[in-house]
Order: sequence, then C-alpha cells, then structure tokens
Amino acid sequence: MDIKVLGIDLGKTVCSLAGLDEAGAVIFRKRLQRHRLLDFLSALSPCIVAMEACGGAHHIGRFCRQQGHDPRLISPLYVRPYVKVHKNDDRDAEAIAEAATRPTMSFVAIKSEEQLDLQTLHRARERLVTERTRLINQGRGFLMERGLRVGTGRHVFQKELTKLTVEDAADLSPRIVQMLADMAAELDEINRRVTALDVEIKQLARNDADMLRLMEIPGVDPTIASALVAAIGTGSSFGKGRDLAAWLGLVPRQITTGGKAKLIGISKHGNRYLRKLFIHGARTVLHPVRDRTSPITRWVDGLKERAHVNVAAVAMANKMARIAWAILTTGERYRPTALSGA
Repeated sequence: MDIKVLGIDLGKTVCSLAGLDEAGAVIFRKRLQRHRLLDFLSALSPCIVAMEACGGAHHIGRFCRQQGHDPRLISPLYVRPYVKVHKNDDRDAEAIAEAATRPTMSFVAIKSEEQLDLQTLHRARERLVTERTRLINQGRGFLMERGLRVGTGRHVFQKELTKLTVEDAADLSPRIVQMLADMAAELDEINRRVTALDVEIKQLARNDADMLRLMEIPGVDPTIASALVAAIGTGSSFGKGRDLAAWLGLVPRQITTGGKAKLIGISKHGNRYLRKLFIHGARTVLHPVRDRTSPITRWVDGLKERAHVNVAAVAMANKMARIAWAILTTGERYRPTALSGA
C-alpha cells in the first residue's frame, strides 16, 4: 500500500489508524494497541503522520521525525469539522488525515523534551497554587461558620490562622483548633513546595538567552518568560505577533454577518495559563508605582484615560505578547524607545 497520509486517533490503550493515498482515498484502516504503535511506524515507509495535539503526541512526533516521517499535530478544534456523520474512533482517524492535507491548516509545533520538562514544572506549580487556594477558601468557610470573618488574601489568612492556633482561642472547640493547626501545617508545606519550584524556574530563566531577553520586556518575569518558551519555543509556528496574541485569546471575539462586524469580549482561546500570566504581568505595568516616563507606560496611561482599566490591562498584555514574539523570532533585545519611534 502506498500510504501518503496516515491519520492516527490516539487513545490511552488502543489507537485507530486511517491511511490515504495520493488522491485522498482511504486505502488503509487498522486498530493497534498503543504500545505497538511505534513498531508499526518504524516499519512504515516515510509519509505524513497526522495526530491531534494531545497527551503523548509530541513524543510520537519526535519519534516520527527520527524515522523519516513528516509529523503534523493538529488542534482537536480544527479536526472536528472533518468528522462525517456519527463520531467514532475510525472516523476520527480519517478526519485527522483529511485535515492534515488542507493547505490552510494550522499545525502545532512539536515540543522538545526540554520544553516538556519546563512545562511540567509550571503545571506542577499551578496544581499546588490551586490546592493552596482551595485550602484557604475551605478554612475561611470553617471560620465563618463560627462567627469569625477573615479578610481576603493568602497572607491575611495565614496571619489569622497562626494567631488562632498559637493563642488561646476560647471561642473555638479543641477539635476545630486542631483542624486549623493541621491546615496551617499543610499550608506551610504547600508554600515551601511552591517556593522551591519558583526558585528552580528562576534559575532556569537566568541560564537561558531567550528568557533573559524576554524578561527585559516590562511586566515579564521569569515565570512568564519560561512558560512562553515552554509553550511556543522560538515562536516560528506563528507568522506574526498578532497570531500569537490571537492564540492566547487576547483579541476581541468577532461576530460578522451581512457585512456588519461586531466585536465583543476577548476570545479566551488558546493557552489559559499563559493568558492569565500575561494579564497579571500587564497589571504590574499599569501600577502607578512603576516609572511612568517610558513610551510604553505613557501609551498605557493614555489608554487608561479612554477605557476601563481591565481593557487597558488586556491591551497591554496583547502588546507584551507581540513584543515577545518579535524578540523570540528575531533574536533581538527589547528596545524601550521603539514605540515612540513608531
């Protein structure tokens, strides 16, 4: 069989395969156990191997490159329109293969092992931060049921928790005091682990030339720089900075019909974690404590006078993303005066 395009629907245990010939007709269908997939690919003649960008796809994509194949990872959102009639694994594999042949299709860049390692650090950190937030909210709920209102904020809660567990809390039962002490110990352990990951991320950022250049952008810290490099590498998969901003969901969602364009809130597409980091970083640029004499701060201050502060924060995050793409793709450093020259 002369397979030109092989579509693979990756499953946890079983994978469905569909092969297309030069004319786009389906000439091959097969189901394989996942642990046998690499052996099958190594014996296959070089062709286009298309998969959805999901768990394990980047590892298989790197293996395909080693075997001479042309791996193409596609967002599941772009595969869905090519699924015919009822959805099943075989039709999914055929849809993936057909989507890979479209000349206007956008593909996901295959991540290196270093990028995946860095991404793992960020995901572990985000999980710990989520657990910490859940723990704090639960503790505030316990105290509210006993008539004690604690202000918002992690540091405020920790200070109040220490006070309740160290001092003699006459209004609380011994059981709830013990529970609060356990929560305080758990919170201290989570803080220690988050701090350790922050230190590791900062150390990695200091030793990477791309991240060092990114951290020269106002509002970009080691967390944002490392998360961006882990997600997009050199940014070569985006044609321009506007594409990166759109992928992050930092552009207005457009609804156009009958020649009338309507722009509503940001699309919120793409990487939610990165979008959150960029918006938080943008808020630091908006803070009045920072120097307000640079062109970019004067630009955002003028925007705040015309629009809501949240709109200004998203616009600033959009500009940060575009500048970051230019720095990654060109290898140049951040030029603070470039905005005034434009």
